Amino acid sequence: MFRTSSAALAGAALLASLASAAMAQEKFANFMPPTHPYVAGAFQPFADKVKEYSNGEVSVQLYNGGELGPGPVEQYSRVVDGVAEFAVSLPGYTASNFPMTLVAELPGVLDPATGTDTIWENIDFIKGEYRRAPLVALWSSAPNLLYMRDKPVHSPDDLKGLKIRVPSRNSGLLIEAWGATPVSMPVSEIYNAMQTGVIDGAFIDGTATRAFRLGEVANHLTVGMDATNSPFFILMNRDTFNALSEANQAAVLKAGREASNLGQAVQLTVAEAGIKAFGEMDGKEVIHLTAEEAAPFNAAAAKVVEQVVEETGGDARAFVEALQGS
Repeated sequence: MFRTSSAALAGAALLASLASAAMAQEKFANFMPPTHPYVAGAFQPFADKVKEYSNGEVSVQLYNGGELGPGPVEQYSRVVDGVAEFAVSLPGYTASNFPMTLVAELPGVLDPATGTDTIWENIDFIKGEYRRAPLVALWSSAPNLLYMRDKPVHSPDDLKGLKIRVPSRNSGLLIEAWGATPVSMPVSEIYNAMQTGVIDGAFIDGTATRAFRLGEVANHLTVGMDATNSPFFILMNRDTFNALSEANQAAVLKAGREASNLGQAVQLTVAEAGIKAFGEMDGKEVIHLTAEEAAPFNAAAAKVVEQVVEETGGDARAFVEALQGS
């Protein structure tokens, strides 16, 4: 009778283990629904490119709609703690960890059309904020707009006494400078909060018309003032990244850089379409501010930029000047 030696069995087990490891799928935590334009437009292409550039040695599996845990605010903790190997989130949700990154969201600092490339050209300013979770992708968004439930907004005076949802501390400072009370909440909670009157409006870009269904609960949309944008990023678990070969680390980062531009392209396209769609809905109004109407908004915005740059300190001013091409 043929007998397999213990050494042979151990060798076979080792090979099986190595093969399994080679085929392991790294988890990508996405709090957005699977129908969100980012999924098909940026996240799945990222996963596909990681596999391609690593010759199949690194595989990424998307977990959409909060499958790995609800709540966009918790995304940073998920990737740091290893619940997921990759996670998409907004630095504004954990602003204290990313003060320099969030300088790039300030009004007038970035050109929406070229913002992502500009950030990456100056990435050395913010690399130090990603020691706990390596930065894989980062892109700027379209400008934030005012989605209002009942009150049309033509001037800061129209915002006095109202509660407006904001995506980050800097956006909150801007809304406060315009006379309203900022309310911090994840994007997933805006619909119900606006529908029930917990908030009077939301400060968010034009993708929200359809992606988060704000076209159903808001009746007025104000555009045309200097406003913050809301950067997105994809982070990776540090231990998982460090365990990769140098070639596979390079593969992940190359795919991430491409995903950054894909993310921005999706953002700008869907945001523009969202503004247009809002205006075409029955009973809805898009308010395009004139230069005269925008002036008091912009004057307040400029003061907020100066305040945040001063408070951030360090290289914040140099970073702003670099982003503005000064």
